[in-house]
Amino acid sequence: MAAPLVVAVVGPTAAGKSDLSVALCKELGGEVVNADAYQVYRGMDIGTAKITPAERAGVPHHLLDVLDVTATATVAEFQQLARSAIDDCLRRQVVPVLAGGSALYVRAILDDFEFPGTDPAVRERLEAELAEHGSGALHRRLAEVDPPAAAQILPSNGRRIVRALEVVEITGAPYAATLPAHTYVYPGAVQLGLDVPRPELDERIGRRVDRMFEQGFVDEVRALLGQGLLDGRTANRALGYPQVIALLRGELTEQQAREQTAQATRRFARRQDSWFRKDPRITWLRYDAPDLVDQAIGVLRGNRTPAAGVDVVDGSGRADARG
Repeated sequence: MAAPLVVAVVGPTAAGKSDLSVALCKELGGEVVNADAYQVYRGMDIGTAKITPAERAGVPHHLLDVLDVTATATVAEFQQLARSAIDDCLRRQVVPVLAGGSALYVRAILDDFEFPGTDPAVRERLEAELAEHGSGALHRRLAEVDPPAAAQILPSNGRRIVRALEVVEITGAPYAATLPAHTYVYPGAVQLGLDVPRPELDERIGRRVDRMFEQGFVDEVRALLGQGLLDGRTANRALGYPQVIALLRGELTEQQAREQTAQATRRFARRQDSWFRKDPRITWLRYDAPDLVDQAIGVLRGNRTPAAGVDVVDGSGRADARG
């Protein structure tokens, strides 16, 4: 008997993952499991391009709007939440469709990945050094002790730098060595990647950022600041939010905030694409193919059969531009 189907729709931001995931759920009788680290936060809607209730088209979505912006969400915690949602779908003979752009989060959910332990004393010391010296200094130290890890982590991402240095110190092994092997914990897992040529992706990101500001992104951040956005350690690091915070402090003009958000998002999208391309299990599909849903269903049908009681029906739709 074939293993129950578990689908993951991956790729860079603004590639159209959300819409394809909804379309596949409607064809397969499935439910979406969010794998975006920031869409779990309530109120972070415009800046994360969170799919709206209307755009969900009646398809249930898991792990949206489950945390306040003051809460911290680690990869390990997200892994537990997402696997619980996937297991719940499988118990109900519903096809879970994972949708997300973080390769680390997707792999932590799908692959045999156990997280190294933590040492509160080491963590506290490193966080104190981060506060005193800044993320750049700690990133340079990481580059000395674990160059591959430093190449994978942005110099501005103090939280991940601290975690990498902590793992190196308490395990004596490179941080990168703790990443999972390409071994699924769900035997029926199938990953679909949305392929967008870089010039087109850059244009789509630019349009998305403009749309965010036009839809009230600045007001969203202003409201979240009143809810303690700066008190958390995770939410305020989401793309665009630091730039709008700087705008509200008078440190940037709106145009500068837009441009810096677009630049940061394009850099992130390149890193996303690079990471996903390293996974040979992903089947890549052209994001704007007229028969995108048909192609995706064909891949799923050729790889695995869905959970018992779930019928696969030929699709005829097309995923619109959304990530």
